[in-house]
Amino acid sequence: MAVGVIAVFIPIITVLVVGLILIAFIYYRSRERQILIEKGLDAQSIKEYFERKRDTYRLLKIGIIAVAFGIGLGIGMMLQDSTNKDYWIVLCMFTFTGAGFVIANIAGHKLDEKVKSTHQ
Repeated sequence: MAVGVIAVFIPIITVLVVGLILIAFIYYRSRERQILIEKGLDAQSIKEYFERKRDTYRLLKIGIIAVAFGIGLGIGMMLQDSTNKDYWIVLCMFTFTGAGFVIANIAGHKLDEKVKSTHQ
């Protein structure tokens, strides 16, 4: 394929994928609410269900993952410059982002346990 043809398809595919993700998110959220209504829950019970389901440390986790991604990108770029190998950026980005997810998950669980222990 010519480079020009690929360059035309990149934004089209990106818009389609983002659109499909948004449609799936809205559909499954609506379906979840329909199932709760079909079970006979009242509005107050549904509200309590969604408040209980909400992750209170979501922004902390996103921040940890973003910092890990940035560190991985920086280290990957430094290693690529020093060794002239092309794979360092991708390797470090995925490795550090994965480590960021693990650290964010552990931090979230520890904070949840700490909050639960103070409420008891």
